[in-house]
Amino acid sequence: EVQLQASGGGVVQAGGSLRLTCVLSGSTVDDSTIAWLRQAPGKAREGVATINERDGKTFYADSVKGRFTISSEKARNVVYLQMNSLKPEDTATYYCAATADSVWYPIPNLYDVWGQGTQVTVSS
Repeated sequence: EVQLQASGGGVVQAGGSLRLTCVLSGSTVDDSTIAWLRQAPGKAREGVATINERDGKTFYADSVKGRFTISSEKARNVVYLQMNSLKPEDTATYYCAATADSVWYPIPNLYDVWGQGTQVTVSS
């Protein structure tokens, strides 16, 4: 059974940084597409970033491009989301999700395994 464990959220001031961690079990990063998505109160879940190790491609939503970086550490079967220059509008519950399919976009319904969320709060 494939499972994901997300962690690393917290409270940070605007302009600060956080690194989220997603640990994958039951499969490997090499055999999966992993995405980070987020959901703010009262808003729909939105994709943030994707990493597909089959071809080494990453994808970022325009709202985070240049500020967030998705990466993996294959030896530990972990995917990270480094978030820099955080803004209050980045406040949300962040989820990591996985699919065995080779996809390139963090569209929620493409992913069939979800971790629990980790809360990120950015104060102004």
